[in-house]
Amino acid sequence: MRCPFCGAQDTKVVDSRLHGDGDQVRRRRECNVCKERFTTYESAELNLPRVVKSDGRRVNFDGRKLRAGIERALEKRPVSTEATDAAISHITRRLMAGGDGEVSSRKIGELVMDELKKLDQVAYVRFASVYRQFEDVHAFREEIERLETQLTPEARRQQLDLLDDDK
Repeated sequence: MRCPFCGAQDTKVVDSRLHGDGDQVRRRRECNVCKERFTTYESAELNLPRVVKSDGRRVNFDGRKLRAGIERALEKRPVSTEATDAAISHITRRLMAGGDGEVSSRKIGELVMDELKKLDQVAYVRFASVYRQFEDVHAFREEIERLETQLTPEARRQQLDLLDDDK
C-alpha cells in the first residue's frame, strides 16, 4: 500500500480489526519512510447485479452512488456513520442474496427507503420526496400520515414529546 503522505511503497500494518457488520477490515498502517499513520478499509470484491434504469439502460452497480444518496438524505441528521454503513451493508447483502443478474433501480430505491425508515424518519421523507417525485404538499402530507400510522407506540410518544417541547 502506497503512503498517501510521501508516496513510499514501504508501509506496515499496525492494527487490524473488523469494521461495520464484519464485512470490512479496518487496517491502521504506518509508513516506514515518513512514519505517518493512515487507515485503510478492505472489503471483498462482490459480484453485484447490474442495475436496470427506468429508461432501460443497464449500468454496473455503483456503491458510491448508493452511499451518496443515503448520505444526502441523512445530511444534518443525528445518525452515526456506523449506522449508515450498516444500512448500506444490508442493502448490498439483500441485492446479492437475490441472486439476480439484474435489478431495477426502482427496487434499489425501495431497499434504500426501507433502511432509511428504520434510521431516521426525516431522512426517509427527504429521500421519498425525491424518489417518488412528490408533486405537491398533499402528496407529502399523505406520506407523512402513512409514516405516522406505522410508528410503534414508543416512537409515537417520542415524536409527541418533541412536538410538546416546541410549544
